[in-house]
Amino acid sequence: MIRKIKVTDYPRLIEIWESAVLSTHDFLKEEDCLYYKEQLPVYFQYVTLFGFEQEGILIGFMGIAEGNLEMLFIDNKYRGAGIGKKLITYAIDNLQVTKVDVNEQNVQAVGFYKYMGFNIYKRSNLDGEGKELSLIHISEPTRLRCI
Repeated sequence: MIRKIKVTDYPRLIEIWESAVLSTHDFLKEEDCLYYKEQLPVYFQYVTLFGFEQEGILIGFMGIAEGNLEMLFIDNKYRGAGIGKKLITYAIDNLQVTKVDVNEQNVQAVGFYKYMGFNIYKRSNLDGEGKELSLIHISEPTRLRCI
């Protein structure tokens, strides 16, 4: 079930984030991980958060701002089970998401977004915090919709 996130869910979101990042972001230095982890509650204030809940437990979440998927993290124990696909499909179909920025070094994520039909349109040498973590900017192909 996909549902809107409440402030009381933040501790669980941080657990999910840490589980996902430790498994997929081997390009991050330890100090970078600590920095971003401390910043998460601040980042959460600037996005609309949705989570994927299974048997009463949040196992993945995404944050969206102005049509951009700002974050998508799945608890490592549940990776590969289709949760990310369900969240991104929900975001595209219901929340007008058309873009995502992803760390270029996160090869699995880049491949996932390409698999989901997104196309690379730009590259940046720095992330949003000015750190030397290059970003790939990806946009969804235009979908044909019946009027």
